[in-house]
Amino acid sequence: MATVMQKIKDIEDEMAKTQKNKATAHHLGLLKAKLAKLRRELLTPTSKGGGGAGEGFDVTKSGDARVGLVGFPSVGKSTLLNKLTGTFSEVAAYEFTTLTCIPGVIMYKGAKIQLLDLPGIIEGAKDGKGRGRQVISTARTCNVILIVLDAIKPITHKRLIEKELEGFGIRLNKTPPNLTFRKKDKGGINFTSTVTNTHLDLETVKAICSEYRIHNADVSLRYDATADDLIDVIEGSRIYTPCIYVVNKIDQITLEELEILDKLPHYCPISAHLEWNLDGLLEKIWEYLDLVRIYTKPKGLNPDYEDPVIVSSKKKTVEDFCNRIHKDMVKQFKYALVWGSSVKHKPQRVGKEHELEDEDVVQIIKKI
Repeated sequence: MATVMQKIKDIEDEMAKTQKNKATAHHLGLLKAKLAKLRRELLTPTSKGGGGAGEGFDVTKSGDARVGLVGFPSVGKSTLLNKLTGTFSEVAAYEFTTLTCIPGVIMYKGAKIQLLDLPGIIEGAKDGKGRGRQVISTARTCNVILIVLDAIKPITHKRLIEKELEGFGIRLNKTPPNLTFRKKDKGGINFTSTVTNTHLDLETVKAICSEYRIHNADVSLRYDATADDLIDVIEGSRIYTPCIYVVNKIDQITLEELEILDKLPHYCPISAHLEWNLDGLLEKIWEYLDLVRIYTKPKGLNPDYEDPVIVSSKKKTVEDFCNRIHKDMVKQFKYALVWGSSVKHKPQRVGKEHELEDEDVVQIIKKI
């Protein structure tokens, strides 16, 4: 492990020394590709030796969505979990109180949201320090990440945690790069772009591809992409996760400081201990999870408003709704009757490709 660590450190040092300009873009691109490969090696060690996944980290995914609490030790993650879910996670005034991953469940707007209290991250987690590797690997499975920050401690914590998560291939509040990368059998590297490029040129693209032993590929850009974007697409293991910065302990700062913090994007101020603004935080989590509630209506009965079926806003067709209830339901599907904002008539007869909206009521008619 030390050798991979040493290589990473050497490359990071060299990147820090290298000036950023057009002449060095090619060299920096190559270094970034090498760094991404080494980081991946660190995440998935090839040798059989070493510790396992770590006790307490194989938490079964349950509920409709998963939200992870990430932050440095003693910023109030456990207190927040206790207040939101009623689960008991040990709380104390010293660092590293939570050593394993503790799950809790929030019931909000009919959805079951699993909340994970992950152990405190320390600087260097992405390089395997502390329990960092397991913490961030679990964070990769979350639908939304809450980065819990301490209002008293400086905002530098935010940058450090972002750097750790970025190193693990988690991209916060970003969309996947709008570029196509396709391998082929022959013809060399073909590089096309619909816009003027300030970061990438053919030489840099060739250098990055050769680092991955790719000598024949089509690369086409639809915006001014950077070397990092190209590496993300080639690696393919990147996860794009919405993130909320939860600033805790606001009862210990002045109003002026709070107004400065208020200018941060994706931000939510709370005091977990005094239970300030926890409703606002839940509303924000719901908004970032982007879920759709669908109510079921059995034939001849009133709709069941107590227990909605929760689907993602990216997968909200009638077919997805049927699969959430039971995987064999689509085979017996004849048509569906829908009441709600996704249809013009109440009810309207639709097929399984129809896209549903939040709080629609659906009745499935099966084949006889």
